[in-house]
Amino acid sequence: MGNITYVCGHRNPDTDSIVAAISYAALQNMLGEAECRPVRLGSLNDETAAVLKRFGFEAPELITDVRTQVRDIAFDRPPCLDKNVSVSRAWDLLRENHTISALPVINKNGTLFGLVTAGGIAESDMRSIQNPVLENIPIYNILSTLEGHILNEDDTCFESVSGEVHLCMPTAGDSFGGIQKGGIILCGQQPEAVEEALERGAACVILCQTSLGEKYRDVVSDTCVITTPLDVWQAARMLYQATPILRVATKGEITCFHLDDYLDDVKEAVLQSRFRSYPVLDSQDRVVGTLSRYHLIQPQRKRIVLVDHNEVAQSVPGLEQAELIAIIDHHRIADVQTGYPAFMRNEPVGSTNTIIATMFQEQGLMPEEKLAGLMAAAIISDTVMFKSPTTTPRDRRMAERLAKIAGLELETLGQDVFSASIADKTPDALLKMDFKEFHLADHKLAISQITTLDSAAVLMKKEALLEEMEKTRTAGGYDMVLLMITDVLKEGTELLFVGDQDIVRQAFSLGRLRGNRVFLKGVMSRKKQMVPALALLWG
Repeated sequence: MGNITYVCGHRNPDTDSIVAAISYAALQNMLGEAECRPVRLGSLNDETAAVLKRFGFEAPELITDVRTQVRDIAFDRPPCLDKNVSVSRAWDLLRENHTISALPVINKNGTLFGLVTAGGIAESDMRSIQNPVLENIPIYNILSTLEGHILNEDDTCFESVSGEVHLCMPTAGDSFGGIQKGGIILCGQQPEAVEEALERGAACVILCQTSLGEKYRDVVSDTCVITTPLDVWQAARMLYQATPILRVATKGEITCFHLDDYLDDVKEAVLQSRFRSYPVLDSQDRVVGTLSRYHLIQPQRKRIVLVDHNEVAQSVPGLEQAELIAIIDHHRIADVQTGYPAFMRNEPVGSTNTIIATMFQEQGLMPEEKLAGLMAAAIISDTVMFKSPTTTPRDRRMAERLAKIAGLELETLGQDVFSASIADKTPDALLKMDFKEFHLADHKLAISQITTLDSAAVLMKKEALLEEMEKTRTAGGYDMVLLMITDVLKEGTELLFVGDQDIVRQAFSLGRLRGNRVFLKGVMSRKKQMVPALALLWG
């Protein structure tokens, strides 16, 4: 996630919520702040989808959790080595990067083959003392490790070297000990030893810090003759480091983590293991880095801006693990808390986009034409074409200015916004179009709202809607579930409810109710009329 700031509205988002995320992110990006990206917490309703399509905007990315993930932490990004690279190359990289305890060894497609560690290299080196044998070491690994070159004639081709390693030392007789057929012989300024090695058919002769190279240049022999500037002792030790790292890498059951894994789960797995380093993989299982225990101590958290809400129950899961940067809202102050100062702008207007449009103006900026039209549509939607009691003169002024920038007529735009078809929606889809959860005193309730030009079309599904509402009440443990079918033309709300009938009757000072439906004249706003009435009743 890096330095990205995610701007999100509430769950089951409406048009104002989605557009507020888009417009606030656009404002911050224009101001050159850290990269802002709009996101959403749920599916788009038909109205919002139609408005976005009209103005040429893609739906924001869907996120379901903002808990800290592996991708959020500053894990190590060491070089990933091909499994045929020499041990010496791996050792040099480990020495250069003292904070890295392991290097990933990868296959050709970037997936994990194993891990190479300093301990693994040291263990291999110690084994070479007891068993000084090399098997099929690529010739180019040897040349690279010893800084050497082949002296044989040009058309002689050696692909690999195998054999028991001997340092050529004079014996009590006239010959040299350790020289045998198929062996790997290291010697210095010892021409007799070289001749004897060639005669006996040694697999390889390595000339160390000697002028004999000129004598044996273009030698014709089945023995590979190599010259190196290293002395005999250095060459002997470095020779084993020409081994491909695939032979010393740890393989098998290696604990790995993916970029999308949550740190809560990672910490649990790390506590149950004994390793110092863990490979990090992407979605295609390609290695992208390694992490260690110390990376988990103070991880970088996701940066979040909340728009159009400030209530935990309506926000993204995992918010307690995120760094809350700002809140831009026009609802009641609820229960979102931070352990540090954060920017908050909460104003009693009819739409969050009214506040954001004001912020554009305060910065001397103007949204581009399509964004201005989108923001005007969001204000119209949330103020129910300026008929909601939450509407203020500033909402209308800002909508008019935005519409002028976009070259639109507000009345025509309003008709388009509320013309989205809901006839083919299932009861479950209708209930979830704009569904919000509230906690008032000791009561838990849910209020859904559908704003339409034709409430009769929705009420044709009344029985099915009430049945779905009862299922939701039982499953969610709600005291009440209410559905506001707000009719723009009637300037009121057909209210369906499940739960205690007396609560609705007392909250809105109604007489005797028949059934689970009542028309509330003039009630257009969930936040300014429905919620306050219930909050007053419940204290």
